[in-house]
Amino acid sequence: MSDLRISFEFFPPKTEQGREKLYDTREQLQAFNPEFFSLTYGAGGTTRDTTANIVTGLRRDGISIAPHLSFGGDNEETVLGLLERYKEAGVDRIVALRGDIPSGMGSVAQLVYANELVAFIRRHTGDHFHLEVAAYPEIHPEAESYDDDIRFLKGKFEAGASSALTQYFYNPDAYFYFLDQCEKAGIDAPIYPGIMPITNFANLARFSRNCGAEIPRWLKYRMESFRDPEDVKKLGLEIVTDLCETLLDGGAPGLHFYTMNSVDPTASILKALDLKQEA
Repeated sequence: MSDLRISFEFFPPKTEQGREKLYDTREQLQAFNPEFFSLTYGAGGTTRDTTANIVTGLRRDGISIAPHLSFGGDNEETVLGLLERYKEAGVDRIVALRGDIPSGMGSVAQLVYANELVAFIRRHTGDHFHLEVAAYPEIHPEAESYDDDIRFLKGKFEAGASSALTQYFYNPDAYFYFLDQCEKAGIDAPIYPGIMPITNFANLARFSRNCGAEIPRWLKYRMESFRDPEDVKKLGLEIVTDLCETLLDGGAPGLHFYTMNSVDPTASILKALDLKQEA
């Protein structure tokens, strides 16, 4: 399984302690020889500058890093400036997202969809960047229909996207069915499953309600029956490891882990999967 693509997602820390933890996590996860690390982004300046500073710092250390990028409340000049800064730093991969307009901007800003951002990046930088986009096996919560969401994804690829990272899920059938429907729609680019380890189920349930990720009913009831947080972590490790095995056995081209800036349980899952570490 050495040809599988593994990648890890971080978010920009708000404190110096958080930044130190991020760099320590990155160093330990580097042992699994990831294709790249990605770093999330807040438009309108919320975490934009922090993201850019961390990205350029990691590049100086020789790390392959894919910054998230969206318009949100930013104008074309600001986004183009970031693209130039990333090119100069040696960044060659970007996660291109729609992004949300920051609260309080109202009608001042116009929503820019991911396919428009992809086209914008290609228009100004050609083929310099490998462009990752988002995909939703359980369908984007704002999509009008299943078929509409697949058409939106196809539009991202037609605009120049290279591959896709999915929202996390816990039902592998949703992912495999999604791939079948994408293939029927003429999408032949790789779609990498997003993996969210389970550590704090209450937080996961709340976040899942907001982003439209479905937690299977049986898993919800099983998790809610535990009183000891260690039992939650133990079952979470088992469930997500089994999910990853099923995905890889079914032909998934790799795994993209939402690490929440922590080494475990991502490292434990990869070790359980017996994915080889660097010497």
